[in-house]
Amino acid sequence: MAFDSAAQVASGPDGRVELRDHSGIAHSPYYNPELAPVPLERRTWSTYNFFALWMGMAHNIPSYTLAASLVALGMDWVQAFATITLGNLIVLGPMLLNSHAGTKYGIPFPVFARAFYGVRGANLVALLRAFIACAWFGIQTWVGGKALHVIVGRLAGDGWVDAPVVLGQVWTLWLCFLGFWVVQMLVIWRGMEAIRRFENWTAPLVSVGFLVLLAYVAVKAGGFGPILSEPSKLGWGADFWKVFFPALMGMIAFWSTLSLNMPDFTRFGGSQRKQALGQLLGLPTTMSFIAIVAILTTSGATALYGEAIWDPAELASRFDNTAVVLVALVALVLATISANLAANVVSPSYDFSNAFPKRITFALGGLITGVIGIVLQPWRLISDPGIYIFAWLGFYGGLLASVAGVLVAGYWVVGRAKLELADLYLSGGGAYWFRAGWNWRAVLATAVGSVLAVGGAYGGPFPADGLIPFLKPLYDYNWVVGLVGGLLVHLALTPRRENA
Repeated sequence: MAFDSAAQVASGPDGRVELRDHSGIAHSPYYNPELAPVPLERRTWSTYNFFALWMGMAHNIPSYTLAASLVALGMDWVQAFATITLGNLIVLGPMLLNSHAGTKYGIPFPVFARAFYGVRGANLVALLRAFIACAWFGIQTWVGGKALHVIVGRLAGDGWVDAPVVLGQVWTLWLCFLGFWVVQMLVIWRGMEAIRRFENWTAPLVSVGFLVLLAYVAVKAGGFGPILSEPSKLGWGADFWKVFFPALMGMIAFWSTLSLNMPDFTRFGGSQRKQALGQLLGLPTTMSFIAIVAILTTSGATALYGEAIWDPAELASRFDNTAVVLVALVALVLATISANLAANVVSPSYDFSNAFPKRITFALGGLITGVIGIVLQPWRLISDPGIYIFAWLGFYGGLLASVAGVLVAGYWVVGRAKLELADLYLSGGGAYWFRAGWNWRAVLATAVGSVLAVGGAYGGPFPADGLIPFLKPLYDYNWVVGLVGGLLVHLALTPRRENA
């Protein structure tokens, strides 16, 4: 299939590119309107849109539990805050590097990945990212359902809270979980523009719930003095560093998913400056805010109740003031819906659509995400802070880091930020068909990076000596190992004359 490359036109001072004529690729089995390059006139997202996106994604219950879990693991507020802030700044690097292609070419992550893994091979990493997002969708829906359960329980009384147990949980909690799931499916069915509008109006509100929780705990604890004086159970010696590096990898892994698929959003960016500035202002500030609120609140709960309660819904359920509980948790429920739609539904919707472009639309991909999110039993993944950080976050963070390494190496070092846009959609030919649609170099680089990063996984569901014992020392640094491993192996295998 041939295509006239003259239809690829650069416009504007930042060199954004659009494909004026889609007629040569529209009949390709790897094309549909939602995966197609976004025309320049539809790339309208402003700096505020990206800032609001990050505020909506960062201010949610799992972000809170991420910070609170560090206190539960024994850190004091300074150690926990420093760990999270450093992790956010590190992951921002590959995130901005991969965001560039989305804004320049108007393409989502799975189409971007075709340039390096092949038109067919991109499904390997896209579906890996998709299934992780499905699990996160389930986690967010579960914790949001728990918050909703507490809200209704305060209004309906003990009969609601103490309902008969079904499959290990009261049936009313399962009902709230299902209701929360349905609301999100209704929003995603209306498409990407509905998500953008939802983010814009919820973003300024999502901080309210967390501030209410913090204020209530601080008043009950007698001010911030007792909270800030809560000592570290780890100290600053060897015990702290044993926890710090795996925890830092977990903090990075929390947003490592978005470090891959930010092109899903930046493809709508009005300019490179707008998307980059919006993210620079959005991710570090919003995550630092939620981190300090969560850390102080959890430390205050330790001073009040003698234990670090890392689940905000459980913490709020202990409060005496019903009005405080309702205001806090209603805000948290809205925040969680906002975050879940943006962070965990948009990406897999594109990813599943990429696997079967002519059969799966963006909306249907979102529905598939929701169903898989339930099947993966998210209540088990978030049941323990140790498993949550060291097993779940650490393991998938290492896998995705190797993919990020391949993308950064391929786009910036080998390809020098240049893509043949139409070829990303061509079947049986073009720059990115490689061999039968697969680029074995990128696949091998990802495999090597992944094995180095997570081959030594230990603790939780993994053997104490590690899956591969001699790689165990590397697992504490899994994200860095995966990123560097994938990047270096891809550079070593790829001839510079190729564009992948």
